[in-house]
Amino acid sequence: MGAVPVLRAQSRRPPNILFLCSDQHQTRAAGCYGSREVKTPNIDKLASAATRFDHAYCQAPVCVPARGSFLTELYPHQHGAKILSDPLPENIGTAAQFFKERGYATAAIGKMHFVDEQRRHGFDYRLNERDFQETLSEEDRAALRRDQGSPEAVDGRPSTLPDRFFQEYWFADKAVEYLRANKDRPFCLWTSFVKPHTPEVPQARFFDLYKNANLTLPNRTDHDLEDGFPGNLIRSKERGWYTQTEDELRNSLRGYYGNITQMDVSVGRVYDALREAGLADNTIVVYTSDHGEMAGAHRTWTKHNMYEQSVCVPMMVSFPGRIKPNALRSELVEHIDLFPTLADLCGYDAPRGMPGRSFARLLRGQSYTPREFAYSEYYFCRTVFTRDDRYVGKPPILMVRTDRWK
Repeated sequence: MGAVPVLRAQSRRPPNILFLCSDQHQTRAAGCYGSREVKTPNIDKLASAATRFDHAYCQAPVCVPARGSFLTELYPHQHGAKILSDPLPENIGTAAQFFKERGYATAAIGKMHFVDEQRRHGFDYRLNERDFQETLSEEDRAALRRDQGSPEAVDGRPSTLPDRFFQEYWFADKAVEYLRANKDRPFCLWTSFVKPHTPEVPQARFFDLYKNANLTLPNRTDHDLEDGFPGNLIRSKERGWYTQTEDELRNSLRGYYGNITQMDVSVGRVYDALREAGLADNTIVVYTSDHGEMAGAHRTWTKHNMYEQSVCVPMMVSFPGRIKPNALRSELVEHIDLFPTLADLCGYDAPRGMPGRSFARLLRGQSYTPREFAYSEYYFCRTVFTRDDRYVGKPPILMVRTDRWK
């Protein structure tokens, strides 16, 4: 990634970086983004110390390319991991490599979706989903499969399993261990949780928070998806989402919101440990999600489309004393802007010639020229779009989003 520059105006230890990432969290499904129904006390606590964005966009509404983009500062067509089965190329520079070259301890704990987990992409320490699975017996794994059901299922219901069956808690514990073990040196810790991704089967204590709630349903019409790209309509009908009754949809939302609240507990576990270790004042904390979730809007679920619920993501950045707390910004920002922003906040020049743009000046309250548009792209993934793969290999769906138009 080129020569290592000298840290600008550095008079003390460089800031730590704690990156907290969820999977499939719709922006509006959080208290700090205006929801009066979804319970996210820990994300809200982080937001109270952060600047948050309500027009932040992922670079692909599907896991692998989206995660590749915020790690590399590149769009999917540039970094090459376009669909779910594409491994991120080994020769692509990442944020982890950037900070490792500058003396940081680097770790990725949780779901990163590298596809090829032999490739570490600059992370010295790595724990993934397979590591968690090894904590369970074969009987445990079978029980977990029975309990959770299909990975795509949206029929909300409570899980009967205890904490040890859920990887969020294990990853949170391991992240806390890492924070404590590395508190005496600069670190870049990426902690990534699987929830609130489907299936919508949270632990009973979280499902029951919404069990008797008369949840607000997303706007739907009898002709949703009929006048747009036909693949979206085909996909929704194939999976039974299009014909959900109001009662079925409300129950699905109970499961999804329960998943969010369950994930929120793990976010709080790591965030609280950071403060308990006395590290909060010199740590940049980011919370975001790889992409959104339709959650029944337009009579469809999950992602794989360019609707706002799918491509707009929650995103907030905290850095005590350097960033305005409890602030909401509506400028357009993208996931690829995170890498250069983190470099900037740490006092480094980001790699040149990349499409990402630092918004550190905006966070500091300085003059800043916002993006004119946000961009996202979607390449059709096998088996998870339409059952017959009729669109696989065809040109991608592309989105350009301005402050007024898409």
